[in-house]
Amino acid sequence: MRGAVRTTVAVVLTAVMLFPVYWMINVSFTRDQDMRESPPHLFPTDGTLAGYRAVFDQQLPYLGTSLLVGLGTVALTVALAAPAGYALAKLRPVGGGALTFALLIAQMIPGIIMAMGFYAIYLNLGVLNTVPGLILADSTIAVPFGVLVFTAFMSGIPEELMQAAKVDGAGPLRTFWSVVLPVSRNSVVTVSLFAFLWAWSDFIFASTLDNGGDHRPITLGIYQYIGNNNQQWNAIMATAVVASVPATVLLVLAQRYIATGVTAGAVKD
Repeated sequence: MRGAVRTTVAVVLTAVMLFPVYWMINVSFTRDQDMRESPPHLFPTDGTLAGYRAVFDQQLPYLGTSLLVGLGTVALTVALAAPAGYALAKLRPVGGGALTFALLIAQMIPGIIMAMGFYAIYLNLGVLNTVPGLILADSTIAVPFGVLVFTAFMSGIPEELMQAAKVDGAGPLRTFWSVVLPVSRNSVVTVSLFAFLWAWSDFIFASTLDNGGDHRPITLGIYQYIGNNNQQWNAIMATAVVASVPATVLLVLAQRYIATGVTAGAVKD
C-alpha cells in the first residue's frame, strides 16, 4: 500500500514538474488567434508550423552563436579548471586552502554584478557583443565550479597510480596528462556539461554585453519576439523547444558519466 502511495505521489509530482514542458510544446503548435481561447485547448485543434518556420528563418544565426559560445566556454573551462584542480588535489601548493575559499566566494557573487564589470571593461576594449567576449564572461561562472569539482574528484584518485607514474619517470605534467586526466573523464564530462548548459542558457551576460551586433545567442533571439505590441507566443515556444533539444540530448548522454564514481575507471582499467 505504501509503495502504491509513493508511486502515485511521484507520478503526480513528475507530471506537475513536466507540465510546463508539455505546455511549451503545445503552444508552439497553436495558432496566434487560438492563444486567448478560454478555456485553453490542451491539444492544438488546428495545429500550425508557423512558429517552427520562424525559428528556421530567423533564429539559426542565434543558435549558431549559442553553439559557438557553449563549446568555447567548455574548452576554456576545462583547460583552466582541470590543471587547477589537479594542482589543488595532488600538488598541494602553498595557499591552496585560501584559493579554494576564494573560489567558493566567487560562486556567491551575483552574475549581474560581474556583468556590469565586464561591460565597463569590454566597452573600453571595443569587444562588446563578440563571441570571445561572451565565452570569457560565461567562463567566469563555470571555472570556479569546475575547479571545485575537479579538486573533489582528483582527490579520490588512488595515490598508487601517482606513485606508479613517478616510478616510470613521469613528471607532474606528464602524470596529469597521461594518468590523472584519463581517470577523471567522469569529472571532465560533468564540468563540460554544466559549463555548456550555463553558457547555452545565459541571459544576463548576453543582454548586458549586447551592443546591437550580429553575435547574439538564442536567449536574446527568444527575447526579441517579446514586445509591447508583438507577442508571437508560438514562435517563442517553438524557439524554446528547438533550443531545449541540445541540452536535453547532452543530459541524456552524459547522465551515466555524472553518476559514475571517479575511481571506478582506475579499478577496472
